[in-house]
Amino acid sequence: MTKYSLLSLFIFILGSFASAQHSTKEAFEVQVEWTNPDSEINNGTAKVIVKGGTAPYLYKWSNVETPLASDESHGLIEGMKHSVLVTDAEGNSVSKTFKIPAESITEIFNSGVQPAVDVLGAVLFWDAFASIGLYDPVVYASHKDVLLPRISKAPQESFLVKSWLVDHETQVEKGQKIAILENKEQKEYIIYADAAGKLEHIAQQGESVSRKPETGSFKSPPLGVIHFDEPQALQHPNGDVKTNTIPFIVIWLILGSIFFTLRLKFVNIRGFKHSIDLAKGKYDDPNAPGTITHFQAMATAVSATVGLGNIAGVAVAISLGGAGATFWMFLAGFFGMSLKFAECTLGVKYRDIDEGGRIFGGPMNYLRYGLEKKNLKRLGKFLAAFFAVLGIGASFGGGNMLQSNQAFKIVSEQIPALQGHGFMFGVLFALLVGAVIIGGIRSIAKVTAKVVPVMAIFYVIGCLVVIGYHFEYIGGAFAAIFEGAFSADALKGGFIGVLIIGLQRAAFSSEAGVGSAAIAHSASKTNHPIADGFTALVEPFIDTMLVCTMTALVLIFTGMHETNTGLGGVELTADAFGSVVSWFPTVLAIAVFLFAFSTMVSWSYYGMRSWTYLFGKSKKIEMIYKVMYLLFVVLGASVSLGAVLSFADMMILAMSFPNIIGLYIMAPEINADMKAYWQKLKDGKLYINPQYLKTKK
Repeated sequence: MTKYSLLSLFIFILGSFASAQHSTKEAFEVQVEWTNPDSEINNGTAKVIVKGGTAPYLYKWSNVETPLASDESHGLIEGMKHSVLVTDAEGNSVSKTFKIPAESITEIFNSGVQPAVDVLGAVLFWDAFASIGLYDPVVYASHKDVLLPRISKAPQESFLVKSWLVDHETQVEKGQKIAILENKEQKEYIIYADAAGKLEHIAQQGESVSRKPETGSFKSPPLGVIHFDEPQALQHPNGDVKTNTIPFIVIWLILGSIFFTLRLKFVNIRGFKHSIDLAKGKYDDPNAPGTITHFQAMATAVSATVGLGNIAGVAVAISLGGAGATFWMFLAGFFGMSLKFAECTLGVKYRDIDEGGRIFGGPMNYLRYGLEKKNLKRLGKFLAAFFAVLGIGASFGGGNMLQSNQAFKIVSEQIPALQGHGFMFGVLFALLVGAVIIGGIRSIAKVTAKVVPVMAIFYVIGCLVVIGYHFEYIGGAFAAIFEGAFSADALKGGFIGVLIIGLQRAAFSSEAGVGSAAIAHSASKTNHPIADGFTALVEPFIDTMLVCTMTALVLIFTGMHETNTGLGGVELTADAFGSVVSWFPTVLAIAVFLFAFSTMVSWSYYGMRSWTYLFGKSKKIEMIYKVMYLLFVVLGASVSLGAVLSFADMMILAMSFPNIIGLYIMAPEINADMKAYWQKLKDGKLYINPQYLKTKK
């Protein structure tokens, strides 16, 4: 070997060694350190430690709420797998999967239930239209507003545009300084471009811009607009693309509502006046079979549906979908009236009254015996049992624990001394609920007949005060609703997003199609099952078209749906009330407590009838259920239950599957009974309460 070959070999070995040393030194390694701070659920944290590679790094977490630039993720579920993909500036990537061990009983239980929530959610919220490529579910935006900074909760914040740092219609890059603002205290704020594109000035230099302009516009006025060269897909903080979904469960409920509205020839309009007459007691026959009046049945059903969803749920829906979601929510409530008519008619028709006068009715009965008449005995028995299982789960979760959990949270915010004493609150709440439900449907009906009108009037008056205070904005508010319904801002998810958010809130709120109200109406004193169908018409009107719409209007009139989108649902509504009168959040807390109490009382009866259908009709069996129900009241107020509540809440929606299948099959029967009843009403053959006639003389 020549000296040149030896030299080359030496240089090669030396270079390889140096390269190896360099490679070892710069190796891209990632470690994840996790923390489980306490026994509370869903509060795990994880931090990424990076060695080597080339900064800056991007961190793509499986948690969609964690930004790409953050090396820490919070609010993680203990006992579940999580992942993070770390990418350096040269495009090298390392993926890590980790699990934060669940240590407390609640954490273990929560992580055990979460997979069931994911499975049920995949069914209920499956988007069939996107799956077959009927539409593109990705949310795109053609521009992005340059908004005022959010310094405090005060809705009247104003800023002076001290100077634009970039000329009008000039290309800007993300993160570039574009303007300097000054507040009333002469403190300067630098505004950065949070997207790349062409900048359009809306506010002029030297102009004062307020968050609540006198024009009646309820959106925080933009300083400018950044127009994209091409529409861009919106992203979650972790970089995942945002999509609109059209949940199967929402389509299932809405199609059922529209079907019965058309099949029964708009009975929701034709029968509305008669519905009011029935609720007033004009046709109450004291000798008719049953235990409660038409009004008490209606009050019991309304008390179960008017709850936290009308306050917190609507606030979230409006903040996500904008003012336009109100229109679709109202419309869905209108169609839901016909679906309530159908299920409550059958609830009475197929009820069973035992020798002691106790009544057993609801979807369990008409699914089993109604379908048996159609020679579908096996299907009927399966659907009835399936409904009963879901009804029990829903009563313990969405109808009980969710209500006590949220009631404690809201009341303890107004009474700080209660914080940390959820168990005692739960015990007292359980005693209050127990005092009502131990007495059965008569006791429940008497309480709800008193509580429902009071809480509804109480809440609506509060809403009217807020709306009246901002009455000069009425034109802008309704313009925002109608414009938003049909030509929605892409940043709010586009037309499809606004439509589905409105329909979804209405479907979840009124429970039309779920079948729960049919259980309450089955106890009504009547000789004509169809009469309770008419009584039930007014329930979605009260729950969705009145109470939900009033909540939405409060948010829109105060502008809170635009300026406080980072807050939770109840906080959002409380801020809207508090913007008019400082002590109004206390009024709201009282309303929420009443809503939660009435919902729990009514759902105890729904769950008990589902329970007795499966396990027997003895009073001992009923008492076992009632004791369990009260224990769950305490549990809901004292423990964080996360996935358990989500699963139980989903079970309420799942009840609509067996229920609406049965309603479709029995639609001709409902229609025939309605025609016969209409004829009796026209011929004057219905019983009219003499006391009512006497007052008319």
